[in-house]
Amino acid sequence: MPQFRFLGKTPQGKTVLREFDAPTKKAAKERVYKLAQTRSLKVDSIDEKKLFLYRVRRNGSKPIDGEQEAYSSEDVERALVKMGYRVDYVRKKWFDFKGLVPKDEVVTFIRLSADLLRQKLPYDQILTLLYEDTTNRSMKEVIRAIQKDLRDGKEGAEVYGKHKDIFGKFAAYMLGVASTSGNMASVFESTAKFVERDADFKKNLRRALFMPTFTLLAVIATLLFFVGYVFPITAEMFLEFDIELPPLTAQALAISYWLQDNWFLVTLAHILPFVVLYVMWKNQRGRLLLDRLLLKIPVIGELLHKTSIEIFSRVFHTLYSGSGQNIEVIRIAAEACRNTYIEKQIKEVAIRRMLEDGAGLIEALEETRVFPKSALSRYRLGAESGSLKENSGQLADYYEKQTTYKMESVINWINLFINLIIFLALIYITIVSSEAAIIKPNYGSGGYGV
Repeated sequence: MPQFRFLGKTPQGKTVLREFDAPTKKAAKERVYKLAQTRSLKVDSIDEKKLFLYRVRRNGSKPIDGEQEAYSSEDVERALVKMGYRVDYVRKKWFDFKGLVPKDEVVTFIRLSADLLRQKLPYDQILTLLYEDTTNRSMKEVIRAIQKDLRDGKEGAEVYGKHKDIFGKFAAYMLGVASTSGNMASVFESTAKFVERDADFKKNLRRALFMPTFTLLAVIATLLFFVGYVFPITAEMFLEFDIELPPLTAQALAISYWLQDNWFLVTLAHILPFVVLYVMWKNQRGRLLLDRLLLKIPVIGELLHKTSIEIFSRVFHTLYSGSGQNIEVIRIAAEACRNTYIEKQIKEVAIRRMLEDGAGLIEALEETRVFPKSALSRYRLGAESGSLKENSGQLADYYEKQTTYKMESVINWINLFINLIIFLALIYITIVSSEAAIIKPNYGSGGYGV
């Protein structure tokens, strides 16, 4: 998250200097002016930390080039002069593309941290090792910021909350909790298990839905290009000689003419669904409707549903304290489950019933109508036996194994279906081409035909 520096003065003339984080410069300005209005401060400047390039020399040596983050070029030059260097120049680096942080980098960071914590290695040393071994520049910056903030004595929730766009809401929350918990290694281990499972699920989902969809669209587009553009060039030559075309060739030519007349509608039919899905995904109400519809898709919907309940149960197992209603735990588990419809039902139905009507956990979850009977029975058994935490962990493990096996089966069936479609498309193209190739032109009695 970008860092900003605010410089101002109190009505008594005292200088005020504060550093803070904000998602954008606009948000930083709003925050500063709100503070200035509340405290009657005069705003002198709001500077964003940027990357600067510099070239320095020392005692007639060769020039040394480097980079340094700072709020202004003057700050960089002042620091270099203080270190005994003669500054040739300091200028802003205009293009500073750091790249995205791959999910694998996040998984590796949390998993290695958990493993090294179990070996009793100090966390500051762990961060140093991870910083040195990480090749992704953006991840290096995240690790360096975490290490600096922890050394400055900031709370874990604030330190990791700044990077929730990198780690995710739940992982950032858990890593923040770990720094104040009695068993840091255990919390990191639970978080590592979650992010590994999350990454694995997304990879399988891409294999099951996204890649087959693009493959199928590519096959359809190839078939349309052949029928609509390539095939007519050959078939129309026979029409010049008034030859009666075989049925399949005539049908393909008719389809070709229709595609040429309606090419805009065909193109729109390929693009429009993706545009609609993207708009729905970005819109809050659209995302809610989309997530609800996803649960009703045959086979895949059941897997997505059980995976969301698995994540809810795993987070609940990790955070549940065993006393009280644990409203905050339920809220965090709902936000982590990756389905906005299930999250909405848990927050607006279950939590509201527990707070307003004093309903029990099992009764409240049952009224959401998003928990399968098997999940509710495990929760009920855990509540009655006093082992709710253990039962929720067992349910998460059970759903993980079940959905993993079923997902592999679904992926295999989808791949078989896609291969069958490709096979049929190739057969169609081959037959149509062969049928056109064996047509014998009739040149009449005075021609050269056979």
